[in-house]
Amino acid sequence: MHHHVSIAIELVVGLVILFIVLKVLGKTQFSQITPFDFISALILGELVGNAVYDKDTNLGDVLFAALVWGVIIYIVEFITQRFKNTRKFLEGEPTVVIHKGKINYESLKKNNMDMNQLQSLIRQQGYFSIQEVEYVILETNGMVSVLPKYKYDIPKAGDLNLPSKPVDLPITLILDGEVIHNNLKEYGLNDQWLKEQLTAQNINDYKSVLFAEWQPNQPIYALKYE
Repeated sequence: MHHHVSIAIELVVGLVILFIVLKVLGKTQFSQITPFDFISALILGELVGNAVYDKDTNLGDVLFAALVWGVIIYIVEFITQRFKNTRKFLEGEPTVVIHKGKINYESLKKNNMDMNQLQSLIRQQGYFSIQEVEYVILETNGMVSVLPKYKYDIPKAGDLNLPSKPVDLPITLILDGEVIHNNLKEYGLNDQWLKEQLTAQNINDYKSVLFAEWQPNQPIYALKYE
C-alpha cells in the first residue's frame, strides 16, 4: 500500500514539474516541435519514468535533474533568441522540397523523406496532386507549407474586387453548459442579455447548451445537448 501511495505522489509531482517547465519555456515547446524540443520532451519524460519505476532514484534526485534540465533548455532557448546564427544548428531550418513545380530530390534525401510521405503531407494541406503546387516548404516541425499554382489557388475577396467588410472574432459564451462570464464582461454583455438571446431560440436553461458563440451584429449561435 505504501509503495502505491509513493508512486501516486511521484506521478503527481512529476506532472507538476513538467507542467511548470512547459509553462516557463512557452507554447512553442509543444506546438512547434523542433529536433531539440523532441529531445527535451524525451528527457523530461524519462526523468518522471525513473522517479516511478527506479527504486534507486528518489524524488529529490528527480526534482534536481528536472530543474537542471529546465535551466539548460531555457538557456538554449535564450541563445537561439539572442543569436540568430545558432538557430540553424539547434532548431533546424525550413527546406524547399518543391520549387516552381519541380521536386527537389536532394532536399528529400537530406531530410530522409520519400515520395509517399511528401504526398501525404501535401494532401493534409488540401492538395491531392503534386501538379497543383508551385512551392512546398518542409518546416522545422515536420509539417509542410504549400503555395499552390495560380489556377489552383483559392480566390480572395481582393481578387474579386468585393467590398471590404469588418471581420469579427467569434466569442465563446457557453461551453459544456457553463457560462464564460469573463467573455461576457469583456464585451460589455451580461447574464440578462444572454438569457434573452437564449429565450429567443426557445432555450430556457443555459445548462442545456453544449456550445454557444456570438459575433457583433449577429444573433447568438447555440447548440443544445442531443
